[in-house]
Amino acid sequence: MLNKKKTRKPMFLTLSVLLLVVLALAGCGSNNKSNNAQSAASEAPASASADSSANSSSDDNLLNQIKTAGVMKVGLMGTYAPYNFLNDNKEIDGFDADIAKEVAKRIGVKVEFAPQEFSGLIPSLQAGKIDAIISQVTITDERKQQIDFSQPYITNQVKIIVKEDNNSITKLEDFKGKNIGVGLGTNDESYLRNEVLPKVGKFNIKTYDDVITSLQDLNAGRIDATINNLYALKPIVDKNGFKIKAVGDAIKSDQAGIAVRKDNPEFLAALDQALTDMKADGTYNTIFKKWFGEEPPAE
Repeated sequence: MLNKKKTRKPMFLTLSVLLLVVLALAGCGSNNKSNNAQSAASEAPASASADSSANSSSDDNLLNQIKTAGVMKVGLMGTYAPYNFLNDNKEIDGFDADIAKEVAKRIGVKVEFAPQEFSGLIPSLQAGKIDAIISQVTITDERKQQIDFSQPYITNQVKIIVKEDNNSITKLEDFKGKNIGVGLGTNDESYLRNEVLPKVGKFNIKTYDDVITSLQDLNAGRIDATINNLYALKPIVDKNGFKIKAVGDAIKSDQAGIAVRKDNPEFLAALDQALTDMKADGTYNTIFKKWFGEEPPAE
């Protein structure tokens, strides 16, 4: 009897230990499942939040903002006929204005013009006050570091402009020692300072905020010459009766594009598509002939 009791006790203890181990393992498994479920629950909202953020970012691009507002804000000078100017009805008119209206129409919005001095256009664009610049902004590598451009929408030839009775200036080399006018902040100003001045020798550069004032000074003899393209000069000369002329061959040709803030690929693609379609269906040619009286040069 005594021996049987002694043998049963160790067996009972062994079974008890095994039962405790099984219960402990079951508890761990339950805790792991609970922890995994909690972890998955906490991770799911984060993932959903990330997806929501990505969708919000995509929906919030500049093109969609413009479409939602129904308006594309375009900066231009408003004093640069026949490209952009105030007509007799006090409305912004001209080649650039017509291009802007047609591009906006093809995007599905209206255009709102914001006229200002040329030197302030790029800062206004970068500050988000306007959505695009359509004001004969020449495409250059220097500007591409600050802003993005659409495909070119016009090519302009630049010539030397002097008074009718001036026969001493016919080429860039004749600028030495003279007073030369140019638009402030324009590609022509950069061209004179960075390319012409080092080659030709010292001459004085006087800058202007608008073309009319520079031509008034040229007509009055306050400057000796300026540089500009013939499309821009003709209507101003005809209207004001300036006694000036273009001399020599074209000193350079420039291409202008629609300028936009960097990192707006959807908006840029929409502008490019609009210009491509305008050129393909003949709308661009119609606008060009309206303002310049001739077909656009072959690209």
